[in-house]
Amino acid sequence: MDSHLAIRARGITKCFGEVVALDGIDLDVARGRIHGLVGPNGAGKTTLLGLLLGLAVADSGRLEILGTPTGRTFEDPGGVSGFVDAPGLYPSLTARQNLAALAALRGDGPRTAGIDDALEQVGLTDVADDRTRGFSLGMRQRLGLAAALLARPRLLVLDEPANGLDPAGKKHVHGVLTRLAGEGTTVVLSSHRMDDLEALCSEVTILATGRVAFSGPLGELAAGDRELAYRLVTSDPARARRLAAAAPGVRLAEDTAGRQGGDALVVHALVPALDALVAGLVHAGIALRELAPVVSPLEAAFLALTEPPAAGAGEPRETDGRQRRSDVRRQPAPTRRQRTDVRQQEAAQ
Repeated sequence: MDSHLAIRARGITKCFGEVVALDGIDLDVARGRIHGLVGPNGAGKTTLLGLLLGLAVADSGRLEILGTPTGRTFEDPGGVSGFVDAPGLYPSLTARQNLAALAALRGDGPRTAGIDDALEQVGLTDVADDRTRGFSLGMRQRLGLAAALLARPRLLVLDEPANGLDPAGKKHVHGVLTRLAGEGTTVVLSSHRMDDLEALCSEVTILATGRVAFSGPLGELAAGDRELAYRLVTSDPARARRLAAAAPGVRLAEDTAGRQGGDALVVHALVPALDALVAGLVHAGIALRELAPVVSPLEAAFLALTEPPAAGAGEPRETDGRQRRSDVRRQPAPTRRQRTDVRQQEAAQ
């Protein structure tokens, strides 16, 4: 395994009965990075996170974590901590007692100083002696993160860590994860919130029906080869609309005024055409007060790679070899028997 990789997966497949949850997953995650995992419900995110935590075993393929190949039996990968679905807590115990119980289960002893430090990191010092049955969803998520931090992990695996957090709590958790990555800890997290992933992650993997639809830097999703919708607010909406209507490569959104307000203009364009429009507006003496994508580049890519193709759509486009498999979109996951039949047909050809 490459020394700079915290995770290396090749051809990982996992089935539950006749349902294929993961179908030939390839994944590389570098050490000290925050890597986002995104996909529709049922895409295989939680299954993949469970494999990383040692809660499940792949049926086939090779998975190496922190330089060590995982075996075919359930085991706790050393240096790995986190949670899937939701952190497991004892509701009758306080936050501090929950962490002490988890430390004792791992054989770490009381380690009061470590518990206090973990509670402080996630902002729960003031409620450390309150029973967790009264905790909100966001507070339980933060306590789950504190439990994971007790193990001083080199790989932190989190399932929807910002779920239920208010803005202050989210900022706090983001700060903790960013600091950990800066210290060399690798973080893999799933989320349905694109703004969280864009704020935290340098790389993302998009799953669709158990397969990798994209894996790579966020910057590639914002490249100029995908047309996006942009919202513009200018000092002269009427003149800006006329210039946009005449600009090459720019399409005006229908009924912009009715949906976005009288001063806003929504256009569809590739990045080069948008740049030319902005330059034209400035040259015409029109001030640009606001420019933002209506849908973030990550969300736009997510929808493009996972939504069903439109009726009558042509053949799927060729990929560039970087695991962009938009042709898998939301087709039903293949069953074990279907995959066997396909392999037998391929062998006979």
